[in-house]
Amino acid sequence: MPELKRRKIALVHDWLTGMRGGEKVLEVLCEIFPAADIFTLVHLRGRVSGVIERHKIVTSPLQAIPGIGRYYRNMLPLMPWAVEHFDLSAYDVVISSSHCVAKGAKPREGAPHWCYCHTPMRYIWDQFDDYFGPTQASSAVRFAMNAFRPRLQQWDVESTSRVDTFIANSENVRGRIQRIYQRDARVIYPPVDFDFYSRRMETLPARREPFYLVVSALAPYKKIDMAIEAFSKMGKKLVIVGEGQDSAKLKALGNASIEFLGWRSDEDLRSCYQRAQALIFPGEEDFGIVPLEAMASGCPVIAFAKGGALETVIENKTGLFFSGQSVNDLSSAVGRFEQRTFDPALIQAHAERFSRRHCEEQFRRAFVEYQNEMS
Repeated sequence: MPELKRRKIALVHDWLTGMRGGEKVLEVLCEIFPAADIFTLVHLRGRVSGVIERHKIVTSPLQAIPGIGRYYRNMLPLMPWAVEHFDLSAYDVVISSSHCVAKGAKPREGAPHWCYCHTPMRYIWDQFDDYFGPTQASSAVRFAMNAFRPRLQQWDVESTSRVDTFIANSENVRGRIQRIYQRDARVIYPPVDFDFYSRRMETLPARREPFYLVVSALAPYKKIDMAIEAFSKMGKKLVIVGEGQDSAKLKALGNASIEFLGWRSDEDLRSCYQRAQALIFPGEEDFGIVPLEAMASGCPVIAFAKGGALETVIENKTGLFFSGQSVNDLSSAVGRFEQRTFDPALIQAHAERFSRRHCEEQFRRAFVEYQNEMS
């Protein structure tokens, strides 16, 4: 891929406020294109990896708003304007990593634009009520977002004309891209750091400890409230790793069987995966890297049977599914889980198919194929 590497490349990412699945995809792109510049709406320095921080990072006018790190999600109506503000005229190639507005960046005429789409903007499409429903937002916010939603949807669809090639993070998202944007996409699964999470701890217990695990941003659509209610009623220990806008509300729901750890280091997280009975995955995700991190650690997964989990969890081999997002459905799945045994080696072997190395190989292959088509 030498010819492409000699070209000036811009990587566009929605925001850099923490290391989640989207940022791990961006890491791979940064390693493939070490000289690329990054354009992002908001950057909270020190919140993402050194691989990303080593690049030149250009932010939008939203960065200048006092306290933007706490309120950037409230700027959704301004985000299309902000991403269009980026001057990409000096760049030969634009690669966006988008779950919100990054794909709306404007490349210069003739410059190819590839978009790695984590999902069409969930806030205004399928999960609008999860973010702006009566129990999630004030009446003023709901009124404003209902007013802005049609224009944001129109912009989201129209801005796809700036994208030459879509890459989806799963077959699930590929279908969503086809339905909403009327565009096809190639699928490249996000990277899982298999080598790290499969590494055994020196003090790994002979038997897994009597707790279940949730690893998640504490956001409305993650359905952590349902998991808390289920485990509170069962009286089984649930450990929650993560923070988010729903932190205070969720902590108020728990009882003595629920433990909140906040965000933890990668080493602590690996320890949790390797000690837990199972990972609980109650939400519908576009893809979901967390179940694969757990499986790389030999930890089985109990997942809601919808979305990306259907592409990563194998029923009765690497975990179990539950069909409804209800307390009873999850509790029943936990009961079924406790009547079965799972082979950690088989679970890990499955997770290796989604390793970081495989992801990088697929990206390189896609870029080489594009070069060959253009030559």
